[in-house]
Amino acid sequence: MPAAARPATTPSARTWTFLTNHAHVLLAIAREPTARLRDVAASVGITERAAQAIVADLEEAGYLHRERVGRRNEYTIDTTGSFRHPAEADHRIGELIALFTGTPEN
Repeated sequence: MPAAARPATTPSARTWTFLTNHAHVLLAIAREPTARLRDVAASVGITERAAQAIVADLEEAGYLHRERVGRRNEYTIDTTGSFRHPAEADHRIGELIALFTGTPEN
């Protein structure tokens, strides 16, 4: 069967995705800004430690702000931040969030 005709469920098709774990974590937080990191990690399919490292990366880069509210963290996303790769640098993170969450871009 030609490569173009192969179904998307072949083993090689499951080894990569179009979005990185950083994007998945950002989207999970956009959907639920008060989610626990263990819940974010479970929804993305990564460890809690990996989710913590990604949140730290996103905070350090200015895409995310964390505030302690009671016993939980509440996250705010800077939707005006640009994509990091030069090919997409003219797009804002808010566009990605709007696309995948169905919420209007801020």
